[in-house]
Amino acid sequence: MWRKSSFSGDENCIEVAWRKSSFSGGSVDCVEVAWPGATVSIRDSKSPDSGHLTIPASVFWQLHESLRRVER
Repeated sequence: MWRKSSFSGDENCIEVAWRKSSFSGGSVDCVEVAWPGATVSIRDSKSPDSGHLTIPASVFWQLHESLRRVER
């Protein structure tokens, strides 16, 4: 799924791809992420039009590593 960046005007728009976690399998209970650059957007895969949370990429990777440590 592609998303037009909110920073794009009518011309020269930037689009990003949403990626579902490989750990989600066939489940619908998961989140999707898109990283167009210095930020990462996160959304609920069950309700993709309900909006998304955008955080700095560095914060996302800290969260990602923390969750990986908990998972082990």
